[in-house]
Amino acid sequence: MHLINNGGERLTPASRQRVGLQAQRGPAPGQRGPVPAHGRAARVRSWGERLCTLSKGLLAPSRGLTQGSQNPEKQRVFHINEVRDKLREIVGASTNWRDHVKAVEERKLLHSFLATSQKGLPPRRMKDSYIEVLLPLGSQPELREKYLTVQNTIRFGRILEDLDSLGVLICYMHNKIHSAKMSPLSIVTALVDRIDMCKKSLSPEQDIKFSGHVSWVGKTSMEVRMHMFQLHDNEFSPVLDATFVMVARDSENKGPAFVNPLTLESPEEEELFRQGELNKGTRVAFSSMSLLKMAPTAEERTTIHEMFLNTLDPKTVSFRSRVLPPNAVWMENSKLKSLDICHPQERNIFNRIFGGFLMRRAYELGWATACNFGGSRPFIVTVDDIMFQKPVEVGSLLFLSSQVCFTQGNYIQVRVHSEVASLQDKEHMTTNVFHFTFMSEKEVPLVFPRTYGESMLYLDGQRHFSSMSAPVTLKKDYLIKP
Repeated sequence: MHLINNGGERLTPASRQRVGLQAQRGPAPGQRGPVPAHGRAARVRSWGERLCTLSKGLLAPSRGLTQGSQNPEKQRVFHINEVRDKLREIVGASTNWRDHVKAVEERKLLHSFLATSQKGLPPRRMKDSYIEVLLPLGSQPELREKYLTVQNTIRFGRILEDLDSLGVLICYMHNKIHSAKMSPLSIVTALVDRIDMCKKSLSPEQDIKFSGHVSWVGKTSMEVRMHMFQLHDNEFSPVLDATFVMVARDSENKGPAFVNPLTLESPEEEELFRQGELNKGTRVAFSSMSLLKMAPTAEERTTIHEMFLNTLDPKTVSFRSRVLPPNAVWMENSKLKSLDICHPQERNIFNRIFGGFLMRRAYELGWATACNFGGSRPFIVTVDDIMFQKPVEVGSLLFLSSQVCFTQGNYIQVRVHSEVASLQDKEHMTTNVFHFTFMSEKEVPLVFPRTYGESMLYLDGQRHFSSMSAPVTLKKDYLIKP
């Protein structure tokens, strides 16, 4: 498969898309303690081996997803600016905020196209939803300013926005109805399961390419695998791998809707589908062992008690007298907060606030928290387990609260809590909880909980940190920043 640019020229046959099994997420939740030094070293070696595997193209069989397709639209590469326009066309959304009520009324007429069962829908192949999108930062410099940081690097928050839009478009391609101009489905992001960074530099002066396809389907939900590459030495090298979960709703976005089943054509696709089933089981298990539902394990309770003992004042030997050990910070002193007014400009195709905008704002606040805490510019390593619990309506007040909840070595685990309140109602409701793993340029202080609630946040942060596929080593060319 060759990449074709807007001028019709053939670029290098470089697209090595990752479709292999996602790295194992480590021990079961609740059994994860601090990683010993020899364990960290082993994980660093494992990460290096994984990068070597990527560079050798071991994951190249995914290119078969587009081979043999006779649809010319599948062969062409979308421009990044076309993605949102394509979504508006598929849904019938208006670009004018004043016309959104009329557009919603028109979508009610699409109910007749909804399937009454999944059996009534034709199966689709993984290659049917495969899409490539080009972000031509090198060949079209006028795009750079939107993605540029003051350090001449790329804003990762913008990449999160692009991934969210791409994931939705991929799902619409999987469920495309050729007899209808507009789709009767309302597809929304339910969960960002995982985004893992590869140890590659991101330059604002080289083209970026995204690719992805549906890798697993249930009755009303779909898993989407996406990958990001950047042009380097005339080849697109891997930058990140992302797994999103999308859900299908009816034409008015009020109830669930069935999605097309998935037919598998090769052993590689069967492995991808099986991994999707495993991912679902892992999410269920992780949720069932949440500290909001179950008490900490014996090992975790021991960890918290030892931390408590380390903060007792040896002069008073009192449970009420607490002092910090050397090179430590109280968790309550690591917080940052922000407030956004949700204007129509940031709405999605369903006239609610764009999920990518929420992710960008949460990431930027999380990055600022890690920067302020560690005293140096941090680098994103993993985005983990972002659950979209409630849509954010246009006109809402968006409150974001970020704090460091776990640290180890150079790593900073940041939790960002998002809640909304309407302009008329002062009641706050949680919409999202974001988990970001950052890496600092230098070793960071330990963070210590003072209350029982903070202790639970600490353990939750430790669990998310331990679920990381493998830590990365810091190099000068690792340039992904907010």
